[in-house]
Amino acid sequence: MKTITLFAFIIISLATKAQQPFFQTVKVEYEKTTYVHQLIKEIDPEWFEWTKDKTEPIQLRYFDLIADSGQSLFRPGREVNKTRRGAFDLADTKNTVYTNFSSGLSTSQKPVFEETFIVEDSLSRIQWKLTADTRTIAGFECRKAIGIMNDTIGVFAFYADELMMPAGPESVHGLPGLILGLSIPRLHTTWFATKVEVNGVNMSQVKAPAGKGKKVTKATLQQQLQRVLKNWGKEGEKMVINFII
Repeated sequence: MKTITLFAFIIISLATKAQQPFFQTVKVEYEKTTYVHQLIKEIDPEWFEWTKDKTEPIQLRYFDLIADSGQSLFRPGREVNKTRRGAFDLADTKNTVYTNFSSGLSTSQKPVFEETFIVEDSLSRIQWKLTADTRTIAGFECRKAIGIMNDTIGVFAFYADELMMPAGPESVHGLPGLILGLSIPRLHTTWFATKVEVNGVNMSQVKAPAGKGKKVTKATLQQQLQRVLKNWGKEGEKMVINFII
C-alpha cells in the first residue's frame, strides 16, 4: 500500500510540474539592501565610530532587470529619498549591466567616484552548487544555489525554474532559471525581487549601455582600483569588490 501511495504521489507531482507555466521574457524590480553599519564596522571599527552618525544604517536602492533566454539588462530603477550619507559611500553604486548569454559577453557602465567606465569582457566565472532548499520570492518558488564568483567571492542565490533565463542582479548569472534573490555576505548586501512582470515585456530596451565612459576590461578596472585604493587597506578591498561585481 505504501508503495502504491508513493507511486501515486510521484505521478501527481510530475503531472503538476508538467502543467506549470514557463515564461520566456521578464521584467523584475529588485530591492538592494546594504547593511552599511555592519559593513563599515567590519572594515574598521574606528572608522565606524567616526561615520556612524553620518551614514544610513541600512541603505535601500532599487534596480530593474529585463531579460529573455538570450540577453538581459540590469539598470538603476526608481529613486528613493536619501537621508544621511557618509563621505565614502561603499553601497551606493549605480551599475548598468548588459549581458549577452549567446555570445558569452557583457558590457557594463560603472560610475566609480568621479569617473565612469565602460567594461567590456566575457561573463564572470561562477562555480555553482545546487541545493534542495527552497523559498518563495515575489510569488515564485525558488531553489537555493551556492556559488563562488571570480574564484574568491561567495554568493547565495535563489532562482525560479519558471523564469527560463540564466540572468540575475548585477553580473551574477548561470543558473537554470532567473535569480530572484541574491546575497553577498562579504558586502553585507542582498538583492530581492519585489515585483515580477511576465506579460508585455518590451525587449527593445535591452541593449548595451551607450553612454560616455572609459573603455576597459574587468581586469584593467580591477588593477586601476587596487592601485588607487591600495593605501586604504580593507576599506579599499571592499570598494574594489563592490565596483567589479
